[in-house]
Amino acid sequence: MKKIFFLCFFSIGVLLYSQNQKISEIQFSGLKKTKETFLRRLIKVKTNVPYDSVLVVKDIERLKRLPGIANADFSLEKKPEGIIVNYLIEENFTIIPGLRIATANDGSFAYRVSVFEFNFLGNNQIIGGFYEKNVFNSYGAFWEHPFLFSDKVGIGFNYQNVTTQEPVFFQEGDKDYRFNSEMFEGKFLFSFDFNNEAELGAVYVKEAYNFEAENPIPDKPLSLNADKLIYKAGYRYVDLDINYQYLDGISSEFTGQYIQFLNGDESGNEFLNSFFSLRNDFIYYKKVKEKGNWASRLRLAAAFGNEDSPFAPFTLDNQLNVRGVGNTVDRGTAAIVLNTEYRHTFYEKGWFVVQGNAFIDAGSWRTPGENFSQLFEGSATKFYPGIGFRLIHKRIFNAVFRLDYGFGIGSNATNGIVFGIGQYF
Repeated sequence: MKKIFFLCFFSIGVLLYSQNQKISEIQFSGLKKTKETFLRRLIKVKTNVPYDSVLVVKDIERLKRLPGIANADFSLEKKPEGIIVNYLIEENFTIIPGLRIATANDGSFAYRVSVFEFNFLGNNQIIGGFYEKNVFNSYGAFWEHPFLFSDKVGIGFNYQNVTTQEPVFFQEGDKDYRFNSEMFEGKFLFSFDFNNEAELGAVYVKEAYNFEAENPIPDKPLSLNADKLIYKAGYRYVDLDINYQYLDGISSEFTGQYIQFLNGDESGNEFLNSFFSLRNDFIYYKKVKEKGNWASRLRLAAAFGNEDSPFAPFTLDNQLNVRGVGNTVDRGTAAIVLNTEYRHTFYEKGWFVVQGNAFIDAGSWRTPGENFSQLFEGSATKFYPGIGFRLIHKRIFNAVFRLDYGFGIGSNATNGIVFGIGQYF
Protein backbone atom coordinates (compact mmCIF):
# COMPACT_ATOMS: atom_id res chain seq x y z
CA MET A 1 0.00 0.00 0.00
CA LYS A 2 2.85 2.38 0.86
CA LYS A 3 4.56 1.57 -2.45
CA ILE A 4 1.38 2.38 -4.45
CA PHE A 5 0.95 5.65 -2.54
CA PHE A 6 4.58 6.59 -3.24
CA LEU A 7 4.27 5.85 -6.97
CA CYS A 8 1.09 7.92 -7.29
CA PHE A 9 2.65 10.81 -5.38
CA PHE A 10 5.79 10.62 -7.52
CA SER A 11 3.77 10.58 -10.80
CA ILE A 12 1.73 13.61 -9.78
CA GLY A 13 4.92 15.43 -8.80
CA VAL A 14 6.54 14.74 -12.18
CA LEU A 15 3.43 15.98 -13.99
CA LEU A 16 3.28 19.19 -11.97
CA TYR A 17 6.99 19.73 -12.51
CA SER A 18 6.59 19.29 -16.27
CA GLN A 19 3.66 21.66 -16.39
CA ASN A 20 5.78 24.37 -14.77
CA GLN A 21 8.78 23.88 -17.05
CA LYS A 22 9.11 25.97 -20.18
CA ILE A 23 9.26 24.51 -23.68
CA SER A 24 12.73 25.01 -25.09
CA GLU A 25 12.25 23.37 -28.50
CA ILE A 26 9.56 21.95 -30.81
CA GLN A 27 10.49 19.20 -33.25
CA PHE A 28 8.69 17.23 -35.96
CA SER A 29 9.56 13.63 -36.88
CA GLY A 30 8.35 11.65 -39.88
CA LEU A 31 7.77 14.52 -42.30
CA LYS A 32 8.35 13.71 -45.96
CA LYS A 33 6.04 15.87 -48.03
CA THR A 34 4.36 18.15 -45.49
CA LYS A 35 6.28 21.34 -44.80
CA GLU A 36 7.42 21.87 -41.23
CA THR A 37 6.87 25.64 -41.52
CA PHE A 38 3.22 24.96 -42.36
CA LEU A 39 2.69 22.79 -39.27
CA ARG A 40 4.40 25.34 -37.03
CA ARG A 41 1.80 27.90 -38.18
CA LEU A 42 -1.03 25.61 -37.12
CA ILE A 43 0.04 24.31 -33.72
CA LYS A 44 -0.79 26.29 -30.59
CA VAL A 45 2.19 25.11 -28.53
CA LYS A 46 5.05 27.63 -28.67
CA THR A 47 8.57 27.81 -27.27
CA ASN A 48 9.57 29.82 -24.18
CA VAL A 49 6.18 29.29 -22.55
CA PRO A 50 5.24 26.79 -19.79
CA TYR A 51 4.42 23.29 -21.01
CA ASP A 52 0.66 22.71 -21.27
CA SER A 53 -0.44 19.12 -21.83
CA VAL A 54 -3.96 20.19 -22.86
CA LEU A 55 -2.60 22.32 -25.71
CA VAL A 56 -0.37 19.48 -26.91
CA VAL A 57 -3.33 17.07 -27.03
CA LYS A 58 -5.37 19.63 -28.96
CA ASP A 59 -2.52 20.05 -31.42
CA ILE A 60 -2.41 16.30 -31.97
CA GLU A 61 -6.13 16.16 -32.72
CA ARG A 62 -5.89 19.09 -35.13
CA LEU A 63 -2.95 17.52 -36.95
CA LYS A 64 -4.82 14.21 -37.32
CA ARG A 65 -7.65 16.02 -39.12
CA LEU A 66 -5.36 17.30 -41.87
CA PRO A 67 -5.68 15.33 -45.13
CA GLY A 68 -1.89 14.99 -45.32
CA ILE A 69 -1.55 13.24 -41.95
CA ALA A 70 -2.64 9.67 -41.24
CA ASN A 71 -1.79 9.73 -37.54
CA ALA A 72 0.05 11.89 -35.01
CA ASP A 73 1.49 11.49 -31.54
CA PHE A 74 4.09 13.22 -29.39
CA SER A 75 7.00 12.55 -27.08
CA LEU A 76 8.71 14.69 -24.45
CA GLU A 77 12.38 15.05 -23.62
CA LYS A 78 13.39 16.91 -20.47
CA LYS A 79 16.57 18.94 -20.58
CA PRO A 80 18.06 21.34 -18.04
CA GLU A 81 17.11 24.23 -20.34
CA GLY A 82 13.51 23.03 -20.70
CA ILE A 83 11.23 20.49 -22.38
CA ILE A 84 11.60 19.37 -25.99
CA VAL A 85 8.21 18.54 -27.55
CA ASN A 86 8.51 16.19 -30.52
CA TYR A 87 5.47 15.71 -32.75
CA LEU A 88 5.55 12.24 -34.32
CA ILE A 89 3.90 12.40 -37.75
CA GLU A 90 2.74 9.56 -39.97
CA GLU A 91 1.85 11.01 -43.37
CA ASN A 92 -0.90 10.01 -45.78
CA PHE A 93 -0.49 9.42 -49.47
CA THR A 94 -2.69 12.19 -50.82
CA ILE A 95 -2.89 11.92 -54.63
CA ILE A 96 -6.23 10.15 -54.82
CA PRO A 97 -7.92 8.84 -57.96
CA GLY A 98 -11.65 8.28 -57.79
CA LEU A 99 -14.17 6.15 -59.64
CA ARG A 100 -17.94 6.06 -59.31
CA ILE A 101 -20.10 3.69 -61.37
CA ALA A 102 -23.87 3.79 -61.69
CA THR A 103 -26.80 3.34 -64.04
CA ALA A 104 -28.00 6.55 -65.68
CA ASN A 105 -31.66 7.56 -65.73
CA ASP A 106 -32.00 6.31 -69.32
CA GLY A 107 -30.59 2.89 -68.35
CA SER A 108 -27.14 3.45 -69.86
CA PHE A 109 -23.79 2.97 -68.14
CA ALA A 110 -22.69 6.02 -66.15
CA TYR A 111 -19.35 6.73 -64.50
CA ARG A 112 -17.31 9.48 -62.91
CA VAL A 113 -13.50 9.55 -62.77
CA SER A 114 -11.50 12.06 -60.77
CA VAL A 115 -8.09 12.79 -59.32
CA PHE A 116 -7.38 15.07 -56.37
CA GLU A 117 -4.25 16.06 -54.49
CA PHE A 118 -5.04 16.86 -50.86
CA ASN A 119 -1.57 18.01 -49.78
CA PHE A 120 -0.49 20.12 -52.75
CA LEU A 121 2.88 21.87 -52.18
CA GLY A 122 3.08 20.29 -48.72
CA ASN A 123 0.67 22.69 -47.02
CA ASN A 124 -2.61 20.80 -47.46
CA GLN A 125 -3.90 22.71 -50.46
CA ILE A 126 -6.55 20.78 -52.40
CA ILE A 127 -6.39 20.68 -56.20
CA GLY A 128 -8.09 18.36 -58.66
CA GLY A 129 -10.80 17.73 -61.19
CA PHE A 130 -13.30 15.21 -62.54
CA TYR A 131 -14.90 13.94 -65.72
CA GLU A 132 -18.35 12.37 -65.69
CA LYS A 133 -20.38 10.51 -68.29
CA ASN A 134 -24.03 10.36 -67.22
CA VAL A 135 -25.94 10.28 -70.50
CA PHE A 136 -24.04 13.52 -71.29
CA ASN A 137 -20.51 14.78 -70.56
CA SER A 138 -19.60 16.80 -67.46
CA TYR A 139 -16.34 18.08 -65.97
CA GLY A 140 -14.99 20.31 -63.22
CA ALA A 141 -11.85 21.68 -61.56
CA PHE A 142 -11.19 22.65 -57.91
CA TRP A 143 -8.57 24.53 -55.92
CA GLU A 144 -8.68 25.27 -52.20
CA HIS A 145 -6.07 26.69 -49.81
CA PRO A 146 -7.59 26.70 -46.30
CA PHE A 147 -4.56 28.46 -44.77
CA LEU A 148 -3.45 30.88 -47.49
CA PHE A 149 -3.54 34.08 -45.46
CA SER A 150 -2.97 32.71 -41.95
CA ASP A 151 -3.74 29.71 -39.78
CA LYS A 152 -7.34 31.00 -39.66
CA VAL A 153 -8.20 32.32 -43.15
CA GLY A 154 -8.05 30.70 -46.57
CA ILE A 155 -9.73 30.75 -49.97
CA GLY A 156 -11.15 28.38 -52.58
CA PHE A 157 -12.38 28.39 -56.19
CA ASN A 158 -14.06 25.83 -58.41
CA TYR A 159 -15.58 25.57 -61.89
CA GLN A 160 -18.08 22.93 -63.00
CA ASN A 161 -19.93 22.26 -66.22
CA VAL A 162 -22.47 19.53 -65.51
CA THR A 163 -25.00 18.08 -67.98
CA THR A 164 -27.34 15.27 -66.94
CA GLN A 165 -30.70 13.81 -67.81
CA GLU A 166 -32.90 14.71 -64.86
CA PRO A 167 -36.47 13.72 -64.08
CA VAL A 168 -38.67 16.66 -63.09
CA PHE A 169 -41.78 15.73 -61.15
CA PHE A 170 -44.95 17.55 -62.22
CA GLN A 171 -48.35 16.72 -60.75
CA GLU A 172 -49.34 15.34 -64.16
CA GLY A 173 -46.34 13.00 -64.16
CA ASP A 174 -42.56 13.04 -64.31
CA LYS A 175 -40.70 14.05 -67.48
CA ASP A 176 -37.02 13.90 -68.41
CA TYR A 177 -35.12 17.11 -69.06
CA ARG A 178 -31.58 17.65 -70.25
CA PHE A 179 -30.16 19.78 -67.45
CA ASN A 180 -27.00 21.86 -67.89
CA SER A 181 -25.39 23.88 -65.14
CA GLU A 182 -22.22 25.93 -65.65
CA MET A 183 -20.98 27.40 -62.41
CA PHE A 184 -18.14 29.49 -61.00
CA GLU A 185 -17.63 29.55 -57.22
CA GLY A 186 -15.37 31.56 -54.93
CA LYS A 187 -15.30 31.39 -51.15
CA PHE A 188 -13.41 32.44 -48.04
CA LEU A 189 -12.62 29.80 -45.41
CA PHE A 190 -12.35 30.60 -41.71
CA SER A 191 -10.95 28.46 -38.89
CA PHE A 192 -11.81 30.36 -35.71
CA ASP A 193 -10.38 27.82 -33.30
CA PHE A 194 -9.87 24.12 -32.81
CA ASN A 195 -13.58 23.25 -33.07
CA ASN A 196 -15.24 25.98 -35.14
CA GLU A 197 -14.97 26.60 -38.89
CA ALA A 198 -16.98 28.69 -41.36
CA GLU A 199 -17.10 29.74 -44.99
CA LEU A 200 -18.64 32.56 -47.02
CA GLY A 201 -18.93 32.50 -50.78
CA ALA A 202 -20.87 33.17 -53.93
CA VAL A 203 -21.65 31.07 -57.01
CA TYR A 204 -22.61 32.34 -60.44
CA VAL A 205 -24.63 29.78 -62.37
CA LYS A 206 -26.00 29.51 -65.90
CA GLU A 207 -28.74 26.88 -66.04
CA ALA A 208 -30.72 25.36 -68.88
CA TYR A 209 -33.49 22.74 -68.89
CA ASN A 210 -34.45 21.24 -72.26
CA PHE A 211 -37.29 18.75 -72.64
CA GLU A 212 -35.97 15.39 -73.90
CA ALA A 213 -38.89 12.96 -74.00
CA GLU A 214 -41.84 12.54 -76.34
CA ASN A 215 -45.37 13.68 -75.48
CA PRO A 216 -44.74 16.84 -73.46
CA ILE A 217 -47.20 17.84 -70.77
CA PRO A 218 -49.55 20.58 -72.00
CA ASP A 219 -48.79 24.07 -70.66
CA LYS A 220 -45.44 22.92 -69.28
CA PRO A 221 -42.25 24.48 -70.69
CA LEU A 222 -40.20 22.67 -73.32
CA SER A 223 -37.10 24.57 -72.18
CA LEU A 224 -36.00 26.90 -69.42
CA ASN A 225 -32.92 29.10 -69.29
CA ALA A 226 -31.83 31.19 -66.34
CA ASP A 227 -28.84 32.85 -64.73
CA LYS A 228 -28.65 32.84 -60.96
CA LEU A 229 -26.40 34.02 -58.17
CA ILE A 230 -26.09 31.91 -55.05
CA TYR A 231 -24.92 33.45 -51.77
CA LYS A 232 -23.57 30.74 -49.47
CA ALA A 233 -22.71 30.63 -45.78
CA GLY A 234 -21.60 27.63 -43.81
CA TYR A 235 -20.65 26.80 -40.24
CA ARG A 236 -19.05 23.60 -38.96
CA TYR A 237 -18.47 22.41 -35.42
CA VAL A 238 -16.09 19.46 -35.02
CA ASP A 239 -15.14 17.58 -31.87
CA LEU A 240 -13.72 14.25 -33.02
CA ASP A 241 -11.11 11.81 -31.81
CA ILE A 242 -9.69 10.10 -34.91
CA ASN A 243 -7.68 6.89 -34.83
CA TYR A 244 -7.37 5.63 -38.43
CA GLN A 245 -10.77 4.06 -39.31
CA TYR A 246 -12.25 4.72 -35.87
CA LEU A 247 -14.00 7.97 -34.97
CA ASP A 248 -15.47 9.12 -31.68
CA GLY A 249 -17.31 12.38 -31.09
CA ILE A 250 -19.65 14.74 -32.94
CA SER A 251 -19.73 17.14 -35.84
CA SER A 252 -22.43 19.50 -37.04
CA GLU A 253 -22.41 21.27 -40.39
CA PHE A 254 -24.89 23.97 -41.41
CA THR A 255 -25.22 25.37 -44.94
CA GLY A 256 -27.46 28.30 -45.83
CA GLN A 257 -28.02 29.60 -49.35
CA TYR A 258 -30.00 32.35 -51.00
CA ILE A 259 -30.59 31.49 -54.65
CA GLN A 260 -31.37 34.63 -56.67
CA PHE A 261 -32.54 34.21 -60.26
CA LEU A 262 -31.15 37.12 -62.26
CA ASN A 263 -33.02 36.54 -65.52
CA GLY A 264 -34.67 33.77 -67.46
CA ASP A 265 -37.32 32.79 -69.97
CA GLU A 266 -40.80 34.17 -69.36
CA SER A 267 -42.16 30.62 -69.63
CA GLY A 268 -40.20 29.66 -66.53
CA ASN A 269 -41.20 32.52 -64.25
CA GLU A 270 -43.70 30.37 -62.36
CA PHE A 271 -41.11 27.61 -61.80
CA LEU A 272 -37.76 29.39 -61.25
CA ASN A 273 -38.27 31.63 -58.24
CA SER A 274 -35.61 33.04 -55.94
CA PHE A 275 -35.58 31.15 -52.65
CA PHE A 276 -33.71 30.28 -49.44
CA SER A 277 -32.22 26.84 -48.84
CA LEU A 278 -31.19 25.62 -45.36
CA ARG A 279 -29.54 22.32 -44.44
CA ASN A 280 -27.89 20.91 -41.33
CA ASP A 281 -26.06 17.60 -40.88
CA PHE A 282 -25.52 16.39 -37.33
CA ILE A 283 -23.19 13.37 -37.10
CA TYR A 284 -22.46 11.27 -34.02
CA TYR A 285 -19.69 8.65 -33.82
CA LYS A 286 -19.14 6.22 -30.97
CA LYS A 287 -16.26 3.78 -30.65
CA VAL A 288 -17.65 0.39 -29.55
CA LYS A 289 -15.13 -1.74 -27.68
CA GLU A 290 -11.97 -2.50 -29.68
CA LYS A 291 -13.23 -3.13 -33.22
CA GLY A 292 -16.63 -1.47 -33.51
CA ASN A 293 -17.83 1.96 -34.54
CA TRP A 294 -21.38 3.25 -34.47
CA ALA A 295 -22.10 6.20 -36.78
CA SER A 296 -25.32 8.18 -37.22
CA ARG A 297 -26.24 11.20 -39.34
CA LEU A 298 -29.38 13.32 -39.04
CA ARG A 299 -30.00 15.64 -41.99
CA LEU A 300 -32.64 18.39 -41.85
CA ALA A 301 -33.28 20.46 -44.97
CA ALA A 302 -35.89 22.98 -46.07
CA ALA A 303 -36.42 25.52 -48.84
CA PHE A 304 -38.56 28.64 -48.62
CA GLY A 305 -39.84 30.61 -51.61
CA ASN A 306 -40.17 27.79 -54.17
CA GLU A 307 -42.66 25.53 -52.42
CA ASP A 308 -44.69 24.95 -55.62
CA SER A 309 -41.83 24.57 -58.09
CA PRO A 310 -41.19 21.08 -59.51
CA PHE A 311 -37.51 22.04 -59.79
CA ALA A 312 -37.04 21.34 -56.10
CA PRO A 313 -33.52 21.51 -54.59
CA PHE A 314 -33.38 18.32 -52.47
CA THR A 315 -33.07 15.01 -54.28
CA LEU A 316 -33.63 11.43 -53.19
CA ASP A 317 -30.52 9.66 -54.44
CA ASN A 318 -28.35 6.58 -53.79
CA GLN A 319 -25.15 8.55 -53.38
CA LEU A 320 -26.58 11.26 -51.12
CA ASN A 321 -29.01 9.93 -48.57
CA VAL A 322 -30.74 6.53 -49.03
CA ARG A 323 -28.70 3.58 -50.27
CA GLY A 324 -30.54 1.29 -52.71
CA VAL A 325 -33.24 3.74 -53.73
CA GLY A 326 -31.78 4.59 -57.17
CA ASN A 327 -30.36 7.65 -58.93
CA THR A 328 -32.35 10.89 -58.51
CA VAL A 329 -35.70 9.19 -58.07
CA ASP A 330 -37.55 12.11 -56.47
CA ARG A 331 -37.22 15.75 -55.49
CA GLY A 332 -38.47 17.69 -52.51
CA THR A 333 -38.63 21.15 -50.97
CA ALA A 334 -37.88 19.78 -47.48
CA ALA A 335 -36.35 16.59 -46.11
CA ILE A 336 -35.62 14.67 -42.93
CA VAL A 337 -33.05 11.89 -43.34
CA LEU A 338 -31.56 9.56 -40.74
CA ASN A 339 -28.63 7.26 -41.58
CA THR A 340 -27.32 4.98 -38.88
CA GLU A 341 -24.86 2.11 -39.19
CA TYR A 342 -22.60 -0.16 -37.20
CA ARG A 343 -19.09 -0.69 -38.61
CA HIS A 344 -16.97 -3.61 -37.46
CA THR A 345 -13.35 -4.38 -38.29
CA PHE A 346 -13.06 -8.05 -39.25
CA TYR A 347 -9.44 -8.00 -40.41
CA GLU A 348 -6.59 -5.57 -39.85
CA LYS A 349 -2.93 -6.05 -40.63
CA GLY A 350 -0.46 -3.25 -41.22
CA TRP A 351 -2.04 -0.72 -43.56
CA PHE A 352 -4.96 -2.94 -44.69
CA VAL A 353 -8.40 -3.14 -43.08
CA VAL A 354 -11.53 -5.10 -43.97
CA GLN A 355 -14.61 -3.62 -42.38
CA GLY A 356 -18.22 -4.79 -42.52
CA ASN A 357 -21.30 -2.71 -41.80
CA ALA A 358 -25.04 -3.00 -41.27
CA PHE A 359 -27.14 0.11 -41.82
CA ILE A 360 -30.58 1.68 -41.85
CA ASP A 361 -31.30 4.64 -44.11
CA ALA A 362 -34.65 6.36 -43.68
CA GLY A 363 -35.99 9.62 -44.98
CA SER A 364 -39.04 11.67 -45.72
CA TRP A 365 -39.52 14.39 -48.34
CA ARG A 366 -41.98 17.23 -48.84
CA THR A 367 -43.05 17.22 -52.48
CA PRO A 368 -43.64 20.54 -54.28
CA GLY A 369 -46.96 22.12 -53.37
CA GLU A 370 -47.39 20.12 -50.14
CA ASN A 371 -47.26 21.27 -46.53
CA PHE A 372 -44.52 20.48 -44.00
CA SER A 373 -46.93 18.01 -42.38
CA GLN A 374 -46.22 15.61 -45.26
CA LEU A 375 -42.82 14.94 -43.70
CA PHE A 376 -44.55 13.15 -40.81
CA GLU A 377 -47.51 11.52 -42.56
CA GLY A 378 -45.52 8.66 -44.10
CA SER A 379 -46.73 9.14 -47.70
CA ALA A 380 -43.25 10.19 -48.89
CA THR A 381 -41.16 8.10 -46.48
CA LYS A 382 -38.40 5.69 -47.57
CA PHE A 383 -37.00 2.94 -45.33
CA TYR A 384 -33.93 0.97 -46.47
CA PRO A 385 -31.93 -1.39 -44.22
CA GLY A 386 -28.85 -2.98 -45.73
CA ILE A 387 -25.39 -4.44 -45.38
CA GLY A 388 -22.01 -3.73 -46.93
CA PHE A 389 -18.26 -3.89 -46.61
CA ARG A 390 -15.24 -1.58 -46.82
CA LEU A 391 -11.66 -2.14 -47.94
CA ILE A 392 -9.49 0.49 -46.25
CA HIS A 393 -5.91 1.65 -46.76
CA LYS A 394 -4.91 3.32 -43.49
CA ARG A 395 -2.14 5.48 -44.97
CA ILE A 396 -3.90 6.87 -48.04
CA PHE A 397 -6.23 9.78 -47.38
CA ASN A 398 -9.91 8.79 -47.66
CA ALA A 399 -8.93 5.46 -49.25
CA VAL A 400 -12.11 3.59 -48.38
CA PHE A 401 -13.55 1.33 -51.08
CA ARG A 402 -17.25 1.14 -50.24
CA LEU A 403 -19.92 -1.32 -51.43
CA ASP A 404 -23.43 -1.39 -49.91
CA TYR A 405 -26.69 -3.13 -50.74
CA GLY A 406 -29.95 -1.55 -49.62
CA PHE A 407 -33.23 -3.49 -49.26
CA GLY A 408 -36.31 -1.36 -49.76
CA ILE A 409 -39.28 -1.91 -47.47
CA GLY A 410 -42.78 -0.81 -48.47
CA SER A 411 -44.86 -0.52 -51.61
CA ASN A 412 -42.97 0.19 -54.86
CA ALA A 413 -39.65 -0.15 -53.01
CA THR A 414 -36.50 -1.09 -54.90
CA ASN A 415 -33.24 -2.82 -53.99
CA GLY A 416 -29.82 -1.77 -55.19
CA ILE A 417 -26.04 -1.74 -54.94
CA VAL A 418 -24.20 1.48 -54.11
CA PHE A 419 -20.49 1.75 -54.85
CA GLY A 420 -18.26 4.64 -53.84
CA ILE A 421 -14.97 5.91 -52.46
CA GLY A 422 -14.87 7.13 -48.86
CA GLN A 423 -17.20 6.36 -45.99
CA TYR A 424 -20.85 7.19 -46.71
CA PHE A 425 -20.68 9.80 -43.94
